[in-house]
Amino acid sequence: MEEESHIEEVEIQNKLEVAPALISVHPSQKSVAVAVGSDLRVFDLIENCPVSLVDESDGPSRKESIRAIRYGASGKLFVSAGDDKLVKIWSADSWRCLNTVCSEKRVSAVAISSDDSHVCYADKFGVVWVIELDGINEGKTLPSKKGALLLSHYCSIITSLEFSPDGRYILSADRDFKIRVTVFPKKPLEGAHEIQSFCLGHSEFITCTAFVSTSELTQGYLMSGSGDSTVRLWDITSGSLLDTCEVITVAGDLESNESESPTQVTVTDICAIPNSSFAAVAIQSFQGIFLLSCDLTAHTLSITKVIKIPGESFIPTSIAVSASSKLLWMVSGASNLPGSNHPGFSRVRVISCLETESSSTLEDEKIPGGAKLLEQLQGKVPIEESVMSAAAEAVRAAMSSILPNRFFFFWLISFCFSNSLVVS
Repeated sequence: MEEESHIEEVEIQNKLEVAPALISVHPSQKSVAVAVGSDLRVFDLIENCPVSLVDESDGPSRKESIRAIRYGASGKLFVSAGDDKLVKIWSADSWRCLNTVCSEKRVSAVAISSDDSHVCYADKFGVVWVIELDGINEGKTLPSKKGALLLSHYCSIITSLEFSPDGRYILSADRDFKIRVTVFPKKPLEGAHEIQSFCLGHSEFITCTAFVSTSELTQGYLMSGSGDSTVRLWDITSGSLLDTCEVITVAGDLESNESESPTQVTVTDICAIPNSSFAAVAIQSFQGIFLLSCDLTAHTLSITKVIKIPGESFIPTSIAVSASSKLLWMVSGASNLPGSNHPGFSRVRVISCLETESSSTLEDEKIPGGAKLLEQLQGKVPIEESVMSAAAEAVRAAMSSILPNRFFFFWLISFCFSNSLVVS
């Protein structure tokens, strides 16, 4: 009975976790997708209309919060996954669900290989799984399959998963401050056993990773954001730390309800601008983004400018940009808000001309898709200020509690092993 009580407490805690709204943009900006709670909302920017998702795959429907969404580099595939342990692989053309994979544990991150041959997903027990997509490019719905074990971080929750631009490596970052660089094997279903390097230097949980590269330097360098108030630049081949950018230096620009300047902030998302040496960065409690410049020759990072979002309480929870556009898409919002019966809220904003002095936040009517897009991705066009403030505060509190939750997680692992239990 005692064991059952502990398991029930864990399940209740999982259900009450705030889930930040996510955004992803097609590489050619053909469509844009937003996830809030269990809702996946897609808008077709070419046809200028909402997308109706068709799910006839051999698997259950989604009921819990989505934690990861991503387009493949080719723009043919889209993957969503989350707390319901479902990994859904969609055609980004027809928006039919081609395959549903049932994970053993809740999913925290996903990645798609550059040739669309494999999808990898990480669960909250620190295990990375791989799915082989044989025949999926034909656009047919495939029978449900299980993922094969690729690698493990040994009970450290994985927060970010990336393939290197050349496809040689898969990178997995976790809450224990480390980034593992693993050679992606020729036969992934047999597991990945060759570790290229570890990128070590963060002093808090890692939240996000992204590659910055140019046409001259296709392999690029890795950037990582963390709860230690830094963005760091890495050479993944050697694991060498090349430079550290202290984002706390923009503390004077932070919009915080606290009377004193924060001593530490969390980097919530990084988005590299394709074919350039720039990256947009979102940080906890800041109403806007700032632009980082990476000198790929000198191996240095610097803050180029800070862009504040005017008006309402808009603190980005996720940011994205397409390869064919210089528009930065941002979403602010969350689901499972304390004291609210609404399933979730999301607000979409767009910044144009990000790399130039004339960068600006577009008015709603000037966003591609206009009111029709906002109605689809937000659920409604006007979002009350009080709702956005509540969502921002809930996400801030959730980020602040990540480290304590990590210790709760290890207590849970210890308890499970001592009582011979398996908890999902």
